[in-house]
Amino acid sequence: MTTLLTSELRSELAPESIDLQTILAAWNEATDRLQHTHEALQAEVRRLSDELEDKNRELARRNRLADLGQMASHVAHEVRNGLVPLKLYLSLLRRRIRDDAEGIEIVGNVDAGFRALEVIVSDLLHFSAHRDPKLQLLSPGALAHDLCQSLQPQFVAQGIEAIVEAPLDLTTTADPDMLRRALLNLILNAVDAMPQGGQLHVTARTTPLGIEIEVADNGPGLQDDALARLFEPFFTTKSTGTGLGLAIVERIAEAHGGQVLAANCPKGGAAFTFCLPHRPLTPSPTEEI
Repeated sequence: MTTLLTSELRSELAPESIDLQTILAAWNEATDRLQHTHEALQAEVRRLSDELEDKNRELARRNRLADLGQMASHVAHEVRNGLVPLKLYLSLLRRRIRDDAEGIEIVGNVDAGFRALEVIVSDLLHFSAHRDPKLQLLSPGALAHDLCQSLQPQFVAQGIEAIVEAPLDLTTTADPDMLRRALLNLILNAVDAMPQGGQLHVTARTTPLGIEIEVADNGPGLQDDALARLFEPFFTTKSTGTGLGLAIVERIAEAHGGQVLAANCPKGGAAFTFCLPHRPLTPSPTEEI
């Protein structure tokens, strides 16, 4: 009798036991899914927080650059306006003392100082200029050849061999004046890195993302602490200069939707790569009509 009752009790409890095990298994599975979802959400929040922090830093940097640009533009215009009468008076003075060799030499030194000041004013104006690129179809190779040809006397005087490896049939869309300014700054920066002479390499190549123009030298290379600050306005490792040359290059690259990269070469020296994305040449409104 007792055995019969136990068997019946087991048969009655078995379904409930199975249902409880199913519920517990489902509960554990749901708990695991919630835990994974929670961890994924935490990771996404951290990523978005880091991204927001980066965006805020970039916004703050751009605001500082805008303030610096306005200040630089004001100072540059005031200095340039003040240079006009000074250069005129210097020219009149040179005529009056044309027979005085010592006086002419002194005037020449003053004139050289004015020219250096004009270079600084030019850098300030380029740094503060904000305009959209006027895109044209052009050859970066032809531009590089023209620049190196115009700088050939300086290369010869400084013992620098300029090597341009850029096919003339390689074309891109860019603002020719802005691109010329950027490449000139990069080339002059490389020249400054080789006061005792060396080799300057300018190469242009196409990539799946766009066009890359690289300016490399075999100078001493870049220090790690300088690499992080190269494109900051007014930062320079030179005894002379405004520290705006590379900042102008970066602004020009960003205006074209590209970027400029800096790195040390494996065999010594430094390389700056100006990256331009592939952009279609859209016709102007007058051309569409």
